[in-house]
Amino acid sequence: MDAKKYWKKNILYLSCLLIIWAFVSFGLSIFWIDELDKVSFLGFKLGFWFAQQGAIYSYVILIIIYIILMNKLDGSFKK
Repeated sequence: MDAKKYWKKNILYLSCLLIIWAFVSFGLSIFWIDELDKVSFLGFKLGFWFAQQGAIYSYVILIIIYIILMNKLDGSFKK
């Protein structure tokens, strides 16, 4: 197993997912909330809904994506 390649790929995955996390946490939930509030979603302003519920769903999806990516990465380096 080539540990340097494994960790390089792992850090790449983490970096990409953390950039998405930061965009969701700060961009959609704080910085652009006024723009998102102009749209309604399930009877709520989209900015409010995203700050309260949508961000949590996004975090769960990011965790699932990380699990899938790491399982594939672990499988490819076990050989």
